[in-house]
Amino acid sequence: MDDQATLAALQRHWDASDANDFEAEHDIYRDDAVLDYPQSGERIRGRRNIQQSRFVQPNRKRFTVRRIVGGGDLWVSEFVLTYDGVPSYVVSIMELRDGLVAHETQYFGDRFDPSQSRAHLVEIVK
Repeated sequence: MDDQATLAALQRHWDASDANDFEAEHDIYRDDAVLDYPQSGERIRGRRNIQQSRFVQPNRKRFTVRRIVGGGDLWVSEFVLTYDGVPSYVVSIMELRDGLVAHETQYFGDRFDPSQSRAHLVEIVK
């Protein structure tokens, strides 16, 4: 798969995630894919287990992609994942094999207030 096709597949994945389309959301994963959440220490093995873990998650969620960058077999998506109205800032690192995601690692960060010490140096973006 060339980079343009991979980028389109990743965008379809995040669009399906936002729409709670659990079948389409997981089309990009290999059957033996692994998903890691380093902050909780969880590892989920297998496409169906990854899909099921997301299906049973009770919160209302929305995905807003900020950017997708990468090439070849390594892609990074930066997005805001909002659970029940509370945003988390997420980086997803996807490693592909044969055009499908073999390994994904997701890092979550909470919003924090801007520091007054650098207020004169920054602009606030939403």
